[in-house]
Amino acid sequence: MNGQFDLLLAGAGHAHLGVLRLWMSGQRPKGRIGLISPGPYAWYSGMLPGLLAGRYRAEQCRIPLQALCATAGVELLQEQVERLDSSARCVELADGKQYSATWLSLNLGSIPKAPQVGESLLDILPVKPFDSFLQGWQRWQQAPQALAILGGGAAGVELALAVASQVPQLTLLSSARVLAGHPRALRQRALRHLADAGVRVEEGVAVDSIHGDALVSGDRLVWCGTRVILATGASALPWLALSGLDCDERGFVRVGQTLQSLSHPHVFAAGDCASLTATPRSGVYAVRQGPVLAANLGAALSGQPLTRFQPQRRALALLADGQGGALLSWSGMTAEGALLGRWKDRLDRRFIARHHGAP
Repeated sequence: MNGQFDLLLAGAGHAHLGVLRLWMSGQRPKGRIGLISPGPYAWYSGMLPGLLAGRYRAEQCRIPLQALCATAGVELLQEQVERLDSSARCVELADGKQYSATWLSLNLGSIPKAPQVGESLLDILPVKPFDSFLQGWQRWQQAPQALAILGGGAAGVELALAVASQVPQLTLLSSARVLAGHPRALRQRALRHLADAGVRVEEGVAVDSIHGDALVSGDRLVWCGTRVILATGASALPWLALSGLDCDERGFVRVGQTLQSLSHPHVFAAGDCASLTATPRSGVYAVRQGPVLAANLGAALSGQPLTRFQPQRRALALLADGQGGALLSWSGMTAEGALLGRWKDRLDRRFIARHHGAP
């Protein structure tokens, strides 16, 4: 065993960023605390479409973790988590090192759900993790080709609008209706923007397998080409289901209102990797979990009562339109325009600024 911690934070997702921000302002609990992250930066997903559209530089869209951790009094362990033994309270990293902790907190995000792949000739680029995606996208930009995006949710729509002008042809394939779950008016606005950008939209197309250079839905060939972006629904990290934690049928960690694992109370989980009733997998909800998680981690370390997380009933949606504007949805109402784009830009920049290692 290479190290014993009072608390280990695995992953630098939105909830853990909120925890660190509160700790660097003076709310850090006592004890030895570490953060495990595969890279030196935490990328802010809300600014990725703007980065791809050329409206931001990379350094404007990411948070340097070393400075943030140093200010918060947390040790940064830069490596990928490969295995978790929840009963032994031990995590194993990709470099073979093992760390144990009295308390664990997971904010690991998710990965896009991938179709079954046979003998593929396609260059497939998942939108997560962001580091790998951006490296692949930069490689693609050296010789643009026709492109398909799998996923008709907010991520797929924003990506399509951001890159449509940078590729010869773009097809957006959605297993359900585009922006299903959002108001009908927002969907209509998005479809109009996609049409204006020259994006071919195919709805009700569930791509379940890849053969050679073809995307296949059932027994129907729906697209042929060489490059595909996966912006599909969330899929759990495979090793979570092997960790001993109680997981749902999709492999996400079941937690209660205190954000504790239902099977192992010494493990907390938040954001996309957690399964909590009435809580969608969205950055908005992960951000809201941050203060409750910070309070409960501090309470756990000091033996105090825990706080319950209550998900909000409504969440604001602001989608970048690829032209500097944004589409808005709130409580059934929708709007769009350049003014909303400026508001989104202000909110995004403020989020980054709040986590730059200074109280």
